[in-house]
Amino acid sequence: MALGVTPPILQVVGFKNSGKTTVVSNMIQFASENGFKLGSIKHHGHGGPPDLPDEWKDSDRHLRAGALVSVVEGEGKLHLVAQKAVWQLEEILFLYQAMNVDGILVEGYKKAHYPKIVMLHQKEDLVLLEELEDVVGVIHDYSIPKIDLPSTSFLFTEKELYCHWFLDYLRR
Repeated sequence: MALGVTPPILQVVGFKNSGKTTVVSNMIQFASENGFKLGSIKHHGHGGPPDLPDEWKDSDRHLRAGALVSVVEGEGKLHLVAQKAVWQLEEILFLYQAMNVDGILVEGYKKAHYPKIVMLHQKEDLVLLEELEDVVGVIHDYSIPKIDLPSTSFLFTEKELYCHWFLDYLRR
């Protein structure tokens, strides 16, 4: 990515325990295995600032899946972790000037205006499709009627399909 060029951004949103972290981790791992460097941002939307180590569980899953950078934010408190074998000072300084990533996965921030995948775990979650903007697709449970879904939709179990879709999204 060239300096000043914004990498593709995709949000994964849904209610608590809808599978967001699992899907984001799957996408990161698949993209990483295919040569992409990703950053992840997790919104701690449960009230209050993120507590360590609890909130790092999801962020750590992103890092273990292959994310270059992972951030957790909540109530103005930002936690950033970056990992690789050895960091040189010049690399750290560059990191602060520009995140050299090929794409950014955002977990949460439902109301932000970026393309988003909506997680639908139960029928009551369908309200998100009416409330949210910039929906490009859904990942859903078997209990969700397909007739109510956008054309880009995947079952939660169709990991390979939604991961390939994500690679195409990054390449656009």
